[in-house]
Amino acid sequence: MESTVKQGVNGGLRHATGDEGKTQAGAGLSAGILRLLVVATTLVAALVMATASETQTVSIEVAPTLPPLPVPVTAKASYSSAFVYFIVANAIAFAYSAWSLAVVVLKRRSTRGSILPISILDAVMVGLLFSGNGAAAAFGVLGKYGNSHVGWTKVCNVFGRFCAQASASIVVSLIASVNLLALVILSMVGLHRRSSA
Repeated sequence: MESTVKQGVNGGLRHATGDEGKTQAGAGLSAGILRLLVVATTLVAALVMATASETQTVSIEVAPTLPPLPVPVTAKASYSSAFVYFIVANAIAFAYSAWSLAVVVLKRRSTRGSILPISILDAVMVGLLFSGNGAAAAFGVLGKYGNSHVGWTKVCNVFGRFCAQASASIVVSLIASVNLLALVILSMVGLHRRSSA
């Protein structure tokens, strides 16, 4: 096992083994793969939700003595502020994750100074994504089950394809959120190891 002297925390010296370098390389590879997954999943989630649209003909009763009128009704993600927030949150997380992936890949040797800011921004993105997921999921539950207390009827029985597309998008975004959370945990462990060495 090879041992080298490296500069430690606060300018002190510490001994590093070859195994430590392998562990750091493995953690870096894991973080890179997680970051790449976040880029892909946030992009897919935003695109799937943004393109979710379905038009159905609904019978509306104008008066009890008249026959119901067939009216075409469209469901779109842009009609709901919760879904718009979800799309924007995923688009921001996608842009940030693509940028941070480029920073980590291009400056792999000199990322020591940028690890803390990227870790903090990762944590901010976790919060943003989870809040977007919560808003979209809450609106989705209303669409699936309705709310009899305020007179909102369920709509997923009519717009099944739209609801399935929205649900899939939320699940994909949740995967992105969990991957970002894993990145934050990896960063915290790495920072802890550096400070205790």
